[in-house]
Amino acid sequence: MTGRTRRTRRTRRTGGRAGRRALLHWIGVHALAVAAALFFVLPFVFLLLTSLMADQQALTRDLWPRTWEWGNYAAVWHTPGFLTWWRNTLLYAGLGTLLTVVSSVPVAYALAKFRFRGRRLALLLVIAMMMLPPQVVVIPMYLFWARELDLSGTLWPLIVPMAFGDAFSVFLLRQFLLTIPDEYLDAARVDGCGELRTLLRVVLPMARPGIAAVALFQFFAAWNDYFGPQIYASDNPAAWTLSYGLESFKGAHHTNWNLTMAATVLVMAPVILLFFLAQKAFVEGVTLTGVKG
Repeated sequence: MTGRTRRTRRTRRTGGRAGRRALLHWIGVHALAVAAALFFVLPFVFLLLTSLMADQQALTRDLWPRTWEWGNYAAVWHTPGFLTWWRNTLLYAGLGTLLTVVSSVPVAYALAKFRFRGRRLALLLVIAMMMLPPQVVVIPMYLFWARELDLSGTLWPLIVPMAFGDAFSVFLLRQFLLTIPDEYLDAARVDGCGELRTLLRVVLPMARPGIAAVALFQFFAAWNDYFGPQIYASDNPAAWTLSYGLESFKGAHHTNWNLTMAATVLVMAPVILLFFLAQKAFVEGVTLTGVKG
């Protein structure tokens, strides 16, 4: 047997072992990915299947509906107050998100692109506000809104503060705006654009992924907020949101698990659908915020 033949066989054996290792690695990685996907998806499947069961079956160990009770969703939708909770939640989440974005973008732009005395101190204050739990200031804020402005029992104490910016939104937008080259801004200024026009015509179109990420974060936070409506709107059912109203619905239908699950699906469906529709912009906005510090 010649040396060339031995080397060829050794190369084939080495290549075969490498191929088997690569195959086992591929199988292991995808098996873990499938297991993780099932871990997150199965609770939603259980929730959906239970929401389509009859009253008696929902109390059993059955996992598959004997009859598909689509009327559960109609019964929940026509529950007194449910449409009011929807309207209040859309007002809170939609208007709050708009105010947060409008008020946070100029501050983030100034912190990212302007050079002024106290810039680092202002950034440190923004970071400090991010670390401040809302429970710390809830008592003085409630006394201000309830006693001084008499807005207890409404959602305005939760919406109005968003017009003054949000620390997390400002920080996230500032990190994204740092990725925009200064040459684009300088070119706009040379062409005669002022700072406001530069922000509107140049920065905002390039910052759409970051703005989308901030808007989704804020919208999800407002949609799922339970603590705020409980503090300010608990004494007025006409101002309840879906998150707080769902707790009341659960208490009134604690034996009707199918209706409770149907109500939960109706509350969760809009945010899940919105995330998948805006997933690309959301992921791009989040991943690009850490490029420069």
